[in-house]
Amino acid sequence: QVQLVESGGGSVQAGGSMRLSCAASGYTSNTRCMAWFRQAPGKEREGVAAIRTVGDYGYVADSVRGRFTISRDSAKNTVSLQMNSLKPEDTAMYYCVAVPNGRPCMVADATNYWGQGTQVTVST
Repeated sequence: QVQLVESGGGSVQAGGSMRLSCAASGYTSNTRCMAWFRQAPGKEREGVAAIRTVGDYGYVADSVRGRFTISRDSAKNTVSLQMNSLKPEDTAMYYCVAVPNGRPCMVADATNYWGQGTQVTVST
């Protein structure tokens, strides 16, 4: 089991920035990637960014490329998502996800561990 606790989130005006953080604990040695997913009302869950736990190779969705950056602190077992130039369409519940070995980093499936989520709201 992996436990994930997100922090950050809230409301910001369009064009602003926000940083999300996630602390992981438990059985993390089987984690292939740490990722951030989001889900807006009426929309499907979307992989936003992910970073491998070995080599720190990163993935970023096309919708946020150039605006969002994912980073990881292996010593603290934390992962962060820096979000710049936020747009109203970035409004969603954001989830920290631990992806087990052998699973794709940007695809939500039943094997992943999920945090409780944190709301990000971007206003015009």
